[in-house]
Amino acid sequence: MALNYDCQSFTKKLSVAYFLKKKGIFPLAPIEKTQGKQLARNFAQEIRRVSMIAIPVIETQKVPISYPHGITLYIKREDKTHVHISGNKYRKLKYNLLEASQKGYKQLITFGGAYSNHIAATAYAGKVAGIETIGVIRGDELASAVPHNPTLSFAKECGMRFHFVSRERFRLKHTEAFKEELANLFGPYYYVPEGGTNALAIKGTEEILTPEDTDYDFITTAVGTGGTIAGLINSALPHQKVLGFPALCGKFLEEEIKKWIHGSDHWQLIHDYNLGGYAKVNEPFIRFLNDFFRQTRIPLDPVYTGKMIYGVTCLIEKGFFPENSKILAIHTGGLQGIYGMNQQLSRKKKQTLDYEQEIS
Repeated sequence: MALNYDCQSFTKKLSVAYFLKKKGIFPLAPIEKTQGKQLARNFAQEIRRVSMIAIPVIETQKVPISYPHGITLYIKREDKTHVHISGNKYRKLKYNLLEASQKGYKQLITFGGAYSNHIAATAYAGKVAGIETIGVIRGDELASAVPHNPTLSFAKECGMRFHFVSRERFRLKHTEAFKEELANLFGPYYYVPEGGTNALAIKGTEEILTPEDTDYDFITTAVGTGGTIAGLINSALPHQKVLGFPALCGKFLEEEIKKWIHGSDHWQLIHDYNLGGYAKVNEPFIRFLNDFFRQTRIPLDPVYTGKMIYGVTCLIEKGFFPENSKILAIHTGGLQGIYGMNQQLSRKKKQTLDYEQEIS
């Protein structure tokens, strides 16, 4: 992972002894061999935790496509934060993992579906941070499908344990009774909601925009549970309008987002480009994603960022944006979902995303 500090100077300033002493785990008396091993383990865990919460340097690319009305489109490559904890998942998990570690939790429980980006990212992040992860998975029929599911297989390889529940029971995931049932099954745990959105997640997504992003007129993002757009709304400047493109049908998202923002009204949800619902695609859309990659070499996932870029492109063509607008689109990652989508499209003998090998 690329970090925004100089690793060599960090190493020079922070010897093992100095680091351990500052953290309060360096002994004053001579240590036995067994104590030394424990200190080494403590040090390794602390380094993993520090690496997990370090802020990555994010690249912004100008899209090399000539748009009408003098409009320019840029993409902030949040997908490059980390190969497995990419995009908004990195931002949402960063402070949650730090909180779980500081409070001494040994395990974390979260929730998701068969191809959940959040499940995949949490599994790997837990592995890095040294926290056990348990995924409550929607659909008890998936228990036998793990070997054939790229997302769940990856999560299992990272050490995540699964608890499969019916779709009816999954709807109860936010209730205290369900949480207590999980505690009885697994013991004390740190709770992260489906999609990862909570107050600490918003704190992380508020860091997506930086002082280098002040010149943009519009900030656009895909919307799942609302945590990413809430952070963008909170950190955007007064002259910037934030546009969200929900992956789900339904108007409930506006109320969810309002729970997390500071009263701003410079934002809008655009519901016209989800193609009928979550993870639904059609052949013209798949062709659009393939053409976009050929022109830009920027891979887009078909569930979130791909639909957002598709929506932005359609709005440009319709004259939605004023002349000479500068648009910053946030690439929220989720590229692991391409494997599952291509798997489903292949079964139906339909056109697939032809850049899967480029992200392997």
